[in-house]
Amino acid sequence: MVELAFSILASDFAHLADEVHAAERGGGSIVHVDVMDGHFVPNITFGPPVVAALRPVTKLPLDCHLMIENPDAYIPAFAAAGANLISVHQETCRHLHRTLQLIIEHGALPGVVINPATPVETLVEVLPMVHFVLVMSVNPGFGGQKFIAPSLRKIEHLAELREKMGLGFRIEVDGGVAHDTVASVVESGADMLVAGSAVFERGKTEENARELLKLARAAAVVSG
Repeated sequence: MVELAFSILASDFAHLADEVHAAERGGGSIVHVDVMDGHFVPNITFGPPVVAALRPVTKLPLDCHLMIENPDAYIPAFAAAGANLISVHQETCRHLHRTLQLIIEHGALPGVVINPATPVETLVEVLPMVHFVLVMSVNPGFGGQKFIAPSLRKIEHLAELREKMGLGFRIEVDGGVAHDTVASVVESGADMLVAGSAVFERGKTEENARELLKLARAAAVVSG
């Protein structure tokens, strides 16, 4: 089933709990937390204290996307703060298998992320151990960027590999997922959709989430 992972990076931080509840009422079922360190990506966002503050606010799974150098040093803290899913970038992990194993050992579901310039083939050896693969359809660092169209082929490639290898990992997509792109993303094989600006802009969070999810699930029916 297609799920909406709403990215709090685009929310009103002064009313974060209200924003989360509104997105949840609109059908959002995963809280996506973009963690940036100002080194791996040119922005600084959230740390474990924000995750810990979110944990009592919602029962939804917290999906922590670590866009940071040396994620091994921080995985235990994010898991302890309440992260249910933790994803790390292929590009920043010197020993990717070991890092994914660390996530598992701390009780979270592991995910691996690839940037727009990183080939899907770099993930083949770890696909059997991940819960999900996150395809970046923009270059990470800032919200509100334009969708990079060749990402659709990467999603299709992952869906083909999943079937060929007999695996069950999910395909998450982050970047530029909006009302005009969501159908093609779902038709390509994605089933976890990260959306920030498309959900939280214009102060109509619940309505935006509901409409985006409606478009996504209609596309899933057509492609299924």
